[in-house]
Amino acid sequence: MRIHITHETVYHYSEPAKSAIQLLRLTPRGHDGQTVLSWNIDMDGDARLMRREDWYGNIIHSLSVSGPVSQITLHVVGEIETSDTAGLVRGGVERFPEVFYLRETPLTKPDAAIREFAETNAGRFSSPLDQTHALLNAIPERLRFDTGATSATTVGADAFAAGHGVCQDFTHVFIGAARSLGLPARYVSGYLHKPGEVEQEAGHAWAEAYLPDLGWVSFDPTNAVSATEHYVRLAIGLDYLDAAPVRGSYYGVTREALDVRLRIESARQAQA
Repeated sequence: MRIHITHETVYHYSEPAKSAIQLLRLTPRGHDGQTVLSWNIDMDGDARLMRREDWYGNIIHSLSVSGPVSQITLHVVGEIETSDTAGLVRGGVERFPEVFYLRETPLTKPDAAIREFAETNAGRFSSPLDQTHALLNAIPERLRFDTGATSATTVGADAFAAGHGVCQDFTHVFIGAARSLGLPARYVSGYLHKPGEVEQEAGHAWAEAYLPDLGWVSFDPTNAVSATEHYVRLAIGLDYLDAAPVRGSYYGVTREALDVRLRIESARQAQA
């Protein structure tokens, strides 16, 4: 299917900042299930935008603005053609061997509770595919989706203990649980097309696990499914911090507020 995306991010500063720097992972790459038909990033004001790749192979842009800065507006418009690959992720850029993705991070490190959860729900299976599907189905039964419960800095173990969180938290728990079973797993940031829900509050996140007989396979523990043609893959990493669509900092005595406007629709809807 063809998916049209319009993603606007506005940074407001209570007092003009002396300068601001943003790191953007807002440009998708193609793979066997995803073809980028068009993609463009614009910004207002006198800003510099430099494109490069990070060590995962993600396309990133560095945005820098010299002050005084009262507001920064990023405007992303693009169209993607996707196909359902039954969750298999092939044809993408791979910079590291799969064992690299066994590395723990503060956000994904499994505590004793997550390790026990993984062993109880998936440890009895010998097949890695059965293990990952067991985790995929068990996590949304254990965690409740709650947009007000956590923040970008919440670690997976804390969200698991609290019993609620957002897609980022569900994904961190899945990754930590999978790695505790010896399965390489990584974080994916992107977009999810939801028929009937054009206006969305934020992008989406899910995981990929490496299975010996299949390669990388996608798992969305928030919705208990593998990625379909409704998913648009932006960036990968060990955790959220490696794959966050936007990260940045500013210099000055001020407070930053963020406003996001996101439309994800079929190309046919966008042309109507």
